[in-house]
Amino acid sequence: MNGFFSTLQKISAGRLLVLGIIGLTLIGFFFFLTSRLTAPNMALLYGNLSLEDSSQIVSKIEGMGVPYELTGNGTQVMVPSDKVLRLRLGLAEEGLPQGGSIGYEIFDNTESFGITNFAQNINLLRALEGELSRTIRSIASIQSARVHLVMPKREVFNREKAEPRASIVLKIQGGRRLSQEQVFAIQQLVAAAVPGLQPTNISIVDARGTLLARGVADGENATGFAASHITEAEQGYENRLASSLIKLLERSVGVGKVQIEVSVDMDFDRIITNSENYDPDGQVIRSTQTVEETASNLENNAETAVSVSSNLPDLESIGTENKPTNASNSSRIEETVNYEITKTIQTHTQESGSIQRINAAVLVDGTYKKNEANESIYQPRGQEELKKISILVKTAIGYDESRGDQVEIINMQFTQSEALPEEPPTLEFLGLTKSDYFRMAEIMVLTVVAILVLLLVVRPLISHVVRVIPEAMAEGQKLLADQRASETPALASPTAQLGAEASGIGMEASTQEAPESMIDMAKVEGQVRASTVKQIGELVEKHPEEAVGVVRSWMAPEH
Repeated sequence: MNGFFSTLQKISAGRLLVLGIIGLTLIGFFFFLTSRLTAPNMALLYGNLSLEDSSQIVSKIEGMGVPYELTGNGTQVMVPSDKVLRLRLGLAEEGLPQGGSIGYEIFDNTESFGITNFAQNINLLRALEGELSRTIRSIASIQSARVHLVMPKREVFNREKAEPRASIVLKIQGGRRLSQEQVFAIQQLVAAAVPGLQPTNISIVDARGTLLARGVADGENATGFAASHITEAEQGYENRLASSLIKLLERSVGVGKVQIEVSVDMDFDRIITNSENYDPDGQVIRSTQTVEETASNLENNAETAVSVSSNLPDLESIGTENKPTNASNSSRIEETVNYEITKTIQTHTQESGSIQRINAAVLVDGTYKKNEANESIYQPRGQEELKKISILVKTAIGYDESRGDQVEIINMQFTQSEALPEEPPTLEFLGLTKSDYFRMAEIMVLTVVAILVLLLVVRPLISHVVRVIPEAMAEGQKLLADQRASETPALASPTAQLGAEASGIGMEASTQEAPESMIDMAKVEGQVRASTVKQIGELVEKHPEEAVGVVRSWMAPEH
């Protein structure tokens, strides 16, 4: 170990830095590899959650000790795929997710004893609003809903009864729009669920602030109601027209590849026209009336005496020739003929809501193709295709150039839409899903990469270290031996062989024993190694005669 550290001390700082970086990189790589191989396959538990539901679900999952991930700004919760069904059952038992609203479960954990009537009414109102919100969210294309109910309290001595009202805020998925029939259905649904609530008292607004339905109570300004009715009628017609155009074009350009805005000007004047037409050539005798009158008048002006002869029948004409008389006759014939002349009476009523002008703006996305790097490259659509789309739109809206209708087709690249929640996995080959096969492929790739790193990086490094350390240790021992030899006192010539042996033993002992203690000796400057003294003693015991000769040679005077 000392040799290893001494070897490291001899390596330059730059090489040590490189070795450290390589070591940390390998440690990080193997840590990542281990975490990826041991990480569970995550699947979607719930999506499009409110922040309240997401917080409650995460708290429950943490209490169960299940790993999870939050995506989609906290609106999606991911858990291991093998625990999705079990967690859904457990959370459903807890009443989660609630959809951001509280339903009738508010009464499950409420103590009825001691609660006031006011609190009970408030809880009932909250529960009704929550249940209506959940029901409305079950309608297609509605992401979230919030319902507010106003239930007026009936006063004891008040004869006028206030009607309930409701306001609804809808958040619609993507850029879709609700048709007028769907808005009307929501009004009827809420009105049927709340006692005494009329559909005309329900206002509906979307998340963009667009008024979809306006509630009008009795006695409100009729002019404002008429204006609101006109606006709703125009918006309803625009929405229906835009929806039909989107469905028509999506079959050709693809789902989500087209966006259409329609503006309609409508005339809501109601005009009634009455007309009568007579045909003089079409005379027919209807009735004929004829009156005939004849009159005769005879007058005699002479006075005749009254006698017996004047009263006799046979003597009536005697003596009348000479009497003065006055006679007159008259006749009249009157004929009345009644003719029936052909007459045509027309009443023309032009109802309100006629189309005066239609403007349509169509935004179409282009096409995408994969390049060699498997990247999607945007390509605009050709003019011939845009011309065909224009013909379809004009035919669908009833384009009339004399009215001033306009249709604009623009081809532009769409931004990436928001990712939708994942669909439940479908079984593939051998009962494994596509995600399972991707997981297996990922494990195989990581395993191959780990093996290549071990063979091409780790193994050469280890072999180099194993080869360098013994060489460095040998070199270190050689240097240490040279140093020890230079520090060992020289023996006299008669016993040179003995001294050499002693020095060799001393060097070997010095390389094996560390650290050595030092002792003080009389008439010797400095300190002497204890191992050296011990080795000399052992040599004296093994070779007493040679030791005596060495001592005598030291004691003999020099000539």
